[in-house]
Amino acid sequence: MLDSVLPGLTPLPRVVELDRNQFEFSRTIWDYLAIAVSDDRVTLGRRALAANADLLAEIEAAFDVEREILVAIWGLESSFGGYRGTVPTLSALATLAHDGRRATLFENQLLAALEIVALGEATPEGMVGSWAGAMGHTQFMPTSFLAHAVDFRGTGRRDIWSDDPTDALASAAAYLAHYGWARGQPWGVEVILPEGFDYLEARKDNPRPPGDWAGMGIRATDGSEVPDHGPAVILLPAGHRGAAFMTFGNFNVLERYNTADAYVIALGHLADRIAGGPPIAGDWPREDRALTFAERMELQTLLTEAGFDPQGIDGLVGPLTIAAVRAWQVSQGLVPDGYASPAVLEALRNP
Repeated sequence: MLDSVLPGLTPLPRVVELDRNQFEFSRTIWDYLAIAVSDDRVTLGRRALAANADLLAEIEAAFDVEREILVAIWGLESSFGGYRGTVPTLSALATLAHDGRRATLFENQLLAALEIVALGEATPEGMVGSWAGAMGHTQFMPTSFLAHAVDFRGTGRRDIWSDDPTDALASAAAYLAHYGWARGQPWGVEVILPEGFDYLEARKDNPRPPGDWAGMGIRATDGSEVPDHGPAVILLPAGHRGAAFMTFGNFNVLERYNTADAYVIALGHLADRIAGGPPIAGDWPREDRALTFAERMELQTLLTEAGFDPQGIDGLVGPLTIAAVRAWQVSQGLVPDGYASPAVLEALRNP
Protein backbone atom coordinates (compact mmCIF):
# COMPACT_ATOMS: atom_id res chain seq x y z
CA MET A 1 0.00 0.00 0.00
CA LEU A 2 2.79 2.45 0.89
CA ASP A 3 4.51 1.88 -2.45
CA SER A 4 1.34 2.96 -4.25
CA VAL A 5 0.56 5.95 -2.01
CA LEU A 6 3.85 7.62 -1.04
CA PRO A 7 5.11 8.42 -4.57
CA GLY A 8 1.96 10.47 -5.13
CA LEU A 9 2.59 12.86 -2.23
CA THR A 10 3.40 16.47 -3.13
CA PRO A 11 5.00 19.22 -0.98
CA LEU A 12 2.50 22.01 -0.27
CA PRO A 13 4.32 25.27 0.70
CA ARG A 14 1.02 27.07 1.26
CA VAL A 15 0.26 24.64 4.09
CA VAL A 16 3.36 25.79 6.00
CA GLU A 17 2.37 29.44 5.50
CA LEU A 18 -1.11 28.77 6.87
CA ASP A 19 0.36 26.94 9.85
CA ARG A 20 2.15 30.16 10.82
CA ASN A 21 -1.03 32.24 10.65
CA GLN A 22 -3.81 30.20 12.21
CA PHE A 23 -7.15 32.01 12.14
CA GLU A 24 -7.79 31.66 15.88
CA PHE A 25 -4.44 33.25 16.75
CA SER A 26 -4.02 35.83 13.99
CA ARG A 27 -7.10 37.96 14.79
CA THR A 28 -8.37 39.68 17.88
CA ILE A 29 -11.07 37.70 19.63
CA TRP A 30 -13.73 40.30 18.77
CA ASP A 31 -12.86 40.13 15.08
CA TYR A 32 -12.81 36.33 15.27
CA LEU A 33 -16.21 36.20 16.96
CA ALA A 34 -17.71 38.63 14.47
CA ILE A 35 -16.93 36.10 11.72
CA ALA A 36 -17.40 32.84 13.62
CA VAL A 37 -20.69 33.85 15.25
CA SER A 38 -22.07 36.19 12.61
CA ASP A 39 -25.81 36.75 12.34
CA ASP A 40 -25.77 34.83 9.06
CA ARG A 41 -24.11 31.83 10.68
CA VAL A 42 -26.59 31.87 13.55
CA THR A 43 -29.46 31.92 11.06
CA LEU A 44 -27.94 29.08 9.04
CA GLY A 45 -27.35 27.14 12.25
CA ARG A 46 -30.98 27.40 13.25
CA ARG A 47 -32.01 26.22 9.79
CA ALA A 48 -29.59 23.28 10.00
CA LEU A 49 -30.97 22.42 13.43
CA ALA A 50 -34.51 22.32 12.06
CA ALA A 51 -33.66 20.55 8.81
CA ASN A 52 -31.84 17.74 10.62
CA ALA A 53 -34.09 17.55 13.67
CA ASP A 54 -34.79 13.80 13.49
CA LEU A 55 -31.15 12.81 12.94
CA LEU A 56 -29.94 15.14 15.70
CA ALA A 57 -32.55 13.75 18.09
CA GLU A 58 -31.23 10.23 17.45
CA ILE A 59 -27.63 11.28 17.99
CA GLU A 60 -28.52 13.25 21.12
CA ALA A 61 -30.27 10.20 22.55
CA ALA A 62 -27.37 7.89 21.68
CA PHE A 63 -24.55 10.02 23.09
CA ASP A 64 -26.22 12.45 25.52
CA VAL A 65 -24.72 15.47 23.76
CA GLU A 66 -26.97 18.43 22.97
CA ARG A 67 -27.79 18.96 19.31
CA GLU A 68 -26.98 22.70 19.44
CA ILE A 69 -23.31 22.08 20.23
CA LEU A 70 -23.08 19.53 17.40
CA VAL A 71 -24.59 21.98 14.94
CA ALA A 72 -22.19 24.67 16.18
CA ILE A 73 -19.22 22.36 15.54
CA TRP A 74 -20.61 21.63 12.09
CA GLY A 75 -21.00 25.33 11.42
CA LEU A 76 -17.54 26.38 12.55
CA GLU A 77 -15.70 23.46 11.01
CA SER A 78 -17.28 23.27 7.55
CA SER A 79 -20.03 25.91 7.26
CA PHE A 80 -22.62 23.17 7.81
CA GLY A 81 -20.97 20.95 5.22
CA GLY A 82 -20.70 23.67 2.61
CA TYR A 83 -16.90 23.71 2.68
CA ARG A 84 -15.18 20.56 3.87
CA GLY A 85 -11.79 21.41 2.37
CA THR A 86 -10.06 20.46 -0.86
CA VAL A 87 -6.45 19.98 0.29
CA PRO A 88 -5.09 16.44 -0.19
CA THR A 89 -4.80 15.17 3.38
CA LEU A 90 -1.80 12.90 2.91
CA SER A 91 0.27 15.57 1.15
CA ALA A 92 -0.69 18.19 3.75
CA LEU A 93 0.35 15.95 6.64
CA ALA A 94 3.59 14.93 4.95
CA THR A 95 4.41 18.59 4.35
CA LEU A 96 3.81 19.53 7.99
CA ALA A 97 5.75 16.52 9.25
CA HIS A 98 8.71 17.53 7.08
CA ASP A 99 8.45 21.20 8.11
CA GLY A 100 9.52 20.25 11.61
CA ARG A 101 7.76 22.81 13.82
CA ARG A 102 5.41 20.12 15.09
CA ALA A 103 7.01 17.15 13.39
CA THR A 104 6.03 14.44 15.87
CA LEU A 105 2.38 15.51 15.87
CA PHE A 106 2.06 15.43 12.10
CA GLU A 107 4.13 12.27 11.66
CA ASN A 108 1.61 10.52 13.90
CA GLN A 109 -1.28 12.03 11.97
CA LEU A 110 0.26 10.91 8.67
CA LEU A 111 0.62 7.35 9.94
CA ALA A 112 -2.99 7.41 11.12
CA ALA A 113 -4.16 8.70 7.73
CA LEU A 114 -2.30 5.87 6.00
CA GLU A 115 -4.02 3.42 8.36
CA ILE A 116 -7.41 4.87 7.36
CA VAL A 117 -6.55 4.15 3.73
CA ALA A 118 -5.33 0.66 4.61
CA LEU A 119 -8.61 -0.05 6.41
CA GLY A 120 -10.56 0.90 3.32
CA GLU A 121 -12.36 3.78 5.03
CA ALA A 122 -11.18 6.23 2.35
CA THR A 123 -9.06 6.36 -0.79
CA PRO A 124 -6.02 8.66 -1.03
CA GLU A 125 -7.84 10.69 -3.69
CA GLY A 126 -11.01 10.93 -1.62
CA MET A 127 -9.20 11.90 1.57
CA VAL A 128 -9.30 15.69 1.40
CA GLY A 129 -9.82 18.38 3.98
CA SER A 130 -8.18 21.39 5.59
CA TRP A 131 -4.55 22.48 5.27
CA ALA A 132 -3.83 20.90 8.68
CA GLY A 133 -5.20 17.46 7.79
CA ALA A 134 -8.65 17.80 9.37
CA MET A 135 -11.35 16.02 7.37
CA GLY A 136 -15.07 15.92 6.70
CA HIS A 137 -18.10 17.82 7.96
CA THR A 138 -16.73 18.07 11.50
CA GLN A 139 -13.04 18.20 10.54
CA PHE A 140 -11.66 15.16 12.33
CA MET A 141 -7.91 14.68 12.47
CA PRO A 142 -6.87 11.14 11.42
CA THR A 143 -6.06 9.96 14.95
CA SER A 144 -9.44 11.23 16.15
CA PHE A 145 -11.13 9.42 13.27
CA LEU A 146 -9.48 6.12 14.19
CA ALA A 147 -10.35 6.48 17.87
CA HIS A 148 -13.82 8.04 17.77
CA ALA A 149 -15.50 7.99 14.35
CA VAL A 150 -18.67 5.89 14.24
CA ASP A 151 -20.67 4.11 11.58
CA PHE A 152 -24.01 5.37 12.88
CA ARG A 153 -26.23 3.55 10.37
CA GLY A 154 -24.20 0.35 10.20
CA THR A 155 -23.21 0.72 6.55
CA GLY A 156 -19.81 -0.86 7.11
CA ARG A 157 -17.86 2.36 6.64
CA ARG A 158 -17.37 5.48 8.75
CA ASP A 159 -18.03 8.10 6.10
CA ILE A 160 -17.36 11.65 7.25
CA TRP A 161 -16.50 12.93 3.73
CA SER A 162 -19.72 12.52 1.71
CA ASP A 163 -22.61 14.97 1.49
CA ASP A 164 -24.51 13.01 4.14
CA PRO A 165 -23.45 14.41 7.57
CA THR A 166 -24.79 11.49 9.61
CA ASP A 167 -21.53 9.78 10.51
CA ALA A 168 -19.68 13.07 10.98
CA LEU A 169 -22.22 14.49 13.43
CA ALA A 170 -22.47 11.20 15.32
CA SER A 171 -18.69 11.00 15.45
CA ALA A 172 -18.46 14.51 16.93
CA ALA A 173 -20.98 13.47 19.58
CA ALA A 174 -19.01 10.30 20.34
CA TYR A 175 -15.84 12.38 20.64
CA LEU A 176 -17.33 14.83 23.13
CA ALA A 177 -18.97 12.03 25.11
CA HIS A 178 -15.65 10.19 25.36
CA TYR A 179 -13.98 13.25 26.87
CA GLY A 180 -16.65 13.74 29.50
CA TRP A 181 -19.31 16.03 28.08
CA ALA A 182 -21.90 16.77 30.80
CA ARG A 183 -25.36 17.26 29.36
CA GLY A 184 -27.10 20.29 30.82
CA GLN A 185 -23.89 22.02 31.87
CA PRO A 186 -23.05 25.24 30.01
CA TRP A 187 -19.63 25.67 28.48
CA GLY A 188 -19.57 29.06 30.18
CA VAL A 189 -21.63 32.05 31.24
CA GLU A 190 -20.80 35.68 30.55
CA VAL A 191 -20.33 37.51 33.85
CA ILE A 192 -19.75 40.97 35.28
CA LEU A 193 -16.79 41.37 37.63
CA PRO A 194 -17.08 43.69 40.64
CA GLU A 195 -15.05 46.82 41.20
CA GLY A 196 -11.77 45.88 42.86
CA PHE A 197 -11.79 42.26 41.65
CA ASP A 198 -8.46 40.51 42.24
CA TYR A 199 -7.41 39.53 38.71
CA LEU A 200 -4.91 37.02 40.07
CA GLU A 201 -7.97 34.87 40.77
CA ALA A 202 -8.78 34.67 37.03
CA ARG A 203 -6.66 31.62 36.25
CA LYS A 204 -7.41 28.28 34.64
CA ASP A 205 -5.80 26.50 37.57
CA ASN A 206 -8.15 28.19 40.06
CA PRO A 207 -11.56 26.45 39.83
CA ARG A 208 -14.10 27.44 42.47
CA PRO A 209 -17.79 26.70 43.05
CA PRO A 210 -20.02 29.40 41.54
CA GLY A 211 -21.13 30.26 45.08
CA ASP A 212 -17.58 31.26 45.92
CA TRP A 213 -17.42 33.52 42.88
CA ALA A 214 -20.79 34.98 43.84
CA GLY A 215 -19.35 35.72 47.28
CA MET A 216 -16.73 37.87 45.53
CA GLY A 217 -19.48 39.85 43.83
CA ILE A 218 -19.45 38.16 40.42
CA ARG A 219 -22.82 38.08 38.69
CA ALA A 220 -24.31 37.02 35.38
CA THR A 221 -25.04 39.87 32.98
CA ASP A 222 -28.66 40.00 34.17
CA GLY A 223 -27.50 40.57 37.74
CA SER A 224 -28.31 37.09 39.03
CA GLU A 225 -25.95 34.61 40.66
CA VAL A 226 -24.67 31.97 38.27
CA PRO A 227 -26.25 28.57 39.10
CA ASP A 228 -24.00 25.84 40.44
CA HIS A 229 -22.99 23.79 37.41
CA GLY A 230 -19.82 22.56 39.09
CA PRO A 231 -16.37 24.08 39.61
CA ALA A 232 -15.72 27.07 37.36
CA VAL A 233 -12.91 29.44 36.46
CA ILE A 234 -12.93 33.07 35.35
CA LEU A 235 -11.69 33.62 31.80
CA LEU A 236 -10.61 37.01 30.43
CA PRO A 237 -9.87 36.45 26.74
CA ALA A 238 -9.06 40.13 26.15
CA GLY A 239 -7.92 41.13 29.61
CA HIS A 240 -9.71 43.27 32.17
CA ARG A 241 -11.09 45.64 29.51
CA GLY A 242 -12.96 42.89 27.67
CA ALA A 243 -15.87 40.56 28.31
CA ALA A 244 -15.47 38.04 31.15
CA PHE A 245 -16.73 34.47 31.35
CA MET A 246 -17.25 31.86 34.05
CA THR A 247 -16.36 28.59 32.37
CA PHE A 248 -17.22 25.04 33.42
CA GLY A 249 -16.00 21.53 32.72
CA ASN A 250 -17.57 21.42 29.26
CA PHE A 251 -15.23 24.23 28.21
CA ASN A 252 -12.34 21.83 28.82
CA VAL A 253 -14.09 19.15 26.77
CA LEU A 254 -14.46 21.55 23.84
CA GLU A 255 -10.75 22.34 24.13
CA ARG A 256 -10.16 18.78 22.99
CA TYR A 257 -11.49 19.86 19.61
CA ASN A 258 -9.31 22.96 19.43
CA THR A 259 -7.20 24.35 22.26
CA ALA A 260 -7.55 28.02 21.29
CA ASP A 261 -9.72 29.93 23.78
CA ALA A 262 -11.14 32.02 20.94
CA TYR A 263 -12.35 28.86 19.19
CA VAL A 264 -13.96 27.39 22.29
CA ILE A 265 -15.70 30.66 23.17
CA ALA A 266 -16.95 30.98 19.59
CA LEU A 267 -18.14 27.38 19.52
CA GLY A 268 -19.99 27.64 22.81
CA HIS A 269 -21.42 31.05 22.00
CA LEU A 270 -22.59 29.91 18.56
CA ALA A 271 -24.41 26.98 20.19
CA ASP A 272 -26.03 29.38 22.66
CA ARG A 273 -27.11 31.74 19.87
CA ILE A 274 -28.52 28.86 17.81
CA ALA A 275 -30.53 27.90 20.90
CA GLY A 276 -31.91 31.44 21.12
CA GLY A 277 -29.44 33.04 23.50
CA PRO A 278 -28.34 36.69 23.35
CA PRO A 279 -25.14 38.17 21.90
CA ILE A 280 -22.17 38.84 24.19
CA ALA A 281 -22.99 41.93 26.25
CA GLY A 282 -19.48 43.05 27.23
CA ASP A 283 -17.28 45.29 25.14
CA TRP A 284 -13.73 44.74 23.91
CA PRO A 285 -10.52 46.81 23.77
CA ARG A 286 -11.13 47.49 20.10
CA GLU A 287 -8.23 49.91 19.79
CA ASP A 288 -5.88 46.93 20.10
CA ARG A 289 -4.77 44.75 17.22
CA ALA A 290 -3.69 41.12 17.15
CA LEU A 291 0.02 40.42 17.46
CA THR A 292 1.59 38.82 14.42
CA PHE A 293 3.23 35.41 14.64
CA ALA A 294 6.66 37.06 14.70
CA GLU A 295 5.53 39.43 17.44
CA ARG A 296 4.18 36.59 19.55
CA MET A 297 7.54 34.84 19.20
CA GLU A 298 9.26 38.08 20.20
CA LEU A 299 6.94 38.48 23.19
CA GLN A 300 7.79 35.00 24.44
CA THR A 301 11.51 35.62 23.87
CA LEU A 302 11.46 38.93 25.76
CA LEU A 303 9.47 37.40 28.63
CA THR A 304 12.08 34.66 28.91
CA GLU A 305 14.94 37.17 28.87
CA ALA A 306 13.17 39.21 31.58
CA GLY A 307 12.92 36.13 33.82
CA PHE A 308 9.31 35.19 33.12
CA ASP A 309 9.65 31.91 31.25
CA PRO A 310 6.60 30.91 29.12
CA GLN A 311 8.22 27.46 28.82
CA GLY A 312 8.50 27.53 25.07
CA ILE A 313 8.78 29.94 22.18
CA ASP A 314 6.23 28.79 19.63
CA GLY A 315 4.24 31.91 18.76
CA LEU A 316 1.06 30.52 20.34
CA VAL A 317 -0.36 32.35 23.34
CA GLY A 318 -1.59 29.59 25.63
CA PRO A 319 -1.94 29.23 29.42
CA LEU A 320 1.82 29.22 30.06
CA THR A 321 2.40 32.43 28.11
CA ILE A 322 -0.61 34.03 29.82
CA ALA A 323 0.86 33.06 33.21
CA ALA A 324 4.23 34.56 32.22
CA VAL A 325 2.56 37.81 31.11
CA ARG A 326 0.62 37.91 34.38
CA ALA A 327 3.80 37.45 36.44
CA TRP A 328 5.49 40.25 34.48
CA GLN A 329 2.46 42.51 35.04
CA VAL A 330 2.65 41.88 38.78
CA SER A 331 6.32 42.88 38.74
CA GLN A 332 5.39 46.14 36.99
CA GLY A 333 2.44 47.01 39.23
CA LEU A 334 -0.04 46.55 36.36
CA VAL A 335 -3.44 44.84 36.34
CA PRO A 336 -2.44 41.14 36.26
CA ASP A 337 -4.94 39.94 33.65
CA GLY A 338 -2.45 37.99 31.50
CA TYR A 339 -3.52 39.76 28.32
CA ALA A 340 -0.75 39.64 25.69
CA SER A 341 -1.46 43.02 24.15
CA PRO A 342 0.63 45.24 21.87
CA ALA A 343 1.20 47.48 24.89
CA VAL A 344 2.77 44.59 26.81
CA LEU A 345 5.07 43.81 23.91
CA GLU A 346 6.10 47.46 23.60
CA ALA A 347 6.83 47.70 27.33
CA LEU A 348 8.99 44.57 27.18
CA ARG A 349 10.90 46.05 24.24
CA ASN A 350 11.60 49.21 26.22
CA PRO A 351 12.03 48.19 29.88
